[in-house]
Amino acid sequence: MITPTPEIRAAREALLLEVTQIPTAAGLESKVMAFIDQWLSERAAEVTTKRDDAGNYLITQRRHDDKAPLLLITAHLDHPAFVVTSIEGTSVHASFRGGVNDPYFVGTAIEVIGPGNERAHAVIASLNADAMPFKEVTAALAVTSSQSPDVAATAPAWLQPGCIARWKFPRAEIRDGLIHTDACDDLAAVAAALCAFGEMLHVDHCGHVGLLFTVAEEVGFMGAIHAARNAWIPKDARLLCLENSRSFPNDSPIGAGAILRVGDRISVFTPALTNHLAHLFSAESKQNPAFKWQRKLMPGGGCEASAFACYGYQSTCICLPLGNYHNMADIDGVAAGTHPAHIGQEFVSVDDFHSMVAMLHLAACGIDTPLAETTEQLMERLYTERSFVLTKCRRDP
Repeated sequence: MITPTPEIRAAREALLLEVTQIPTAAGLESKVMAFIDQWLSERAAEVTTKRDDAGNYLITQRRHDDKAPLLLITAHLDHPAFVVTSIEGTSVHASFRGGVNDPYFVGTAIEVIGPGNERAHAVIASLNADAMPFKEVTAALAVTSSQSPDVAATAPAWLQPGCIARWKFPRAEIRDGLIHTDACDDLAAVAAALCAFGEMLHVDHCGHVGLLFTVAEEVGFMGAIHAARNAWIPKDARLLCLENSRSFPNDSPIGAGAILRVGDRISVFTPALTNHLAHLFSAESKQNPAFKWQRKLMPGGGCEASAFACYGYQSTCICLPLGNYHNMADIDGVAAGTHPAHIGQEFVSVDDFHSMVAMLHLAACGIDTPLAETTEQLMERLYTERSFVLTKCRRDP
């Protein structure tokens, strides 16, 4: 569905808002999993679902082309966040799972979230950045007793080790074409995958398509590596990994379309798969000027596509250009010492989000269709057409 109706567009954006506000952390993705389980329950007759011992999801269509290898749309379920390790009076001790630079911690407000979605607010008092394997913080609970409003009360009974804590933000909203929310990385990609796959269930000409949702990406691709090294997914599967990658205005601008990534700081992704998708997207943009997309080698960051490629899978990546990467506002200014560090909501373009969904539709419907001209055929044609120039140059220098 390359050009969605206003109703479908609105439904996608509602899902995007809901999913990107769900609390999550590496190893504690259960609230996102509960949302996915509810989404799947409404489509139980149309899908098959498997879970491995790490918590990864593999979701496939019951009705599909058995002759085509599986195309797996993948996204990870976690986002950098705190995990409570202990409570002493009104002091909360927590470890931070993910990559955020040290200046953003001390003095920053966080919220601790209970199993029933209860909330307690706290402010980070100190940081131990050398703690292993994760940074450790101590935060003071921002609670008061009813008798003495200026005196801190005890921690609420529900607050226990294992609770998630995250940066405290206002409610997510869409304004000026951008969604400002708790966690685009990678929950916006989870939302895009669910939207695209749900729409594909009712399209006859899509190929053999599935979803792979992984855990604990932010602490070293743990879920992806677990799935790959145990051959839990078919070895001939093609993996289309979805990400949110830091935007650089002069290279990967927000609002210019989702990005087909050809590689990351670790590796270059599977060329044949990436090239095939680039042909599909280029053809669509020629026919439909409203369709925007980009093709970039991203200058930083790692992606699960590299992890899968290392284990012999065909893999590539589509990403959303992201503002306030990992909730760090003005990363360059802070690193240069010219601006104070402050936490901000992540943001992406809503049009880029719809572009990502469109790219998934194009990939699913076209990945098994032979191209009019492959990259190899193009090279051979160029050589055949132009080799006479070399001959003439040698003959008549």
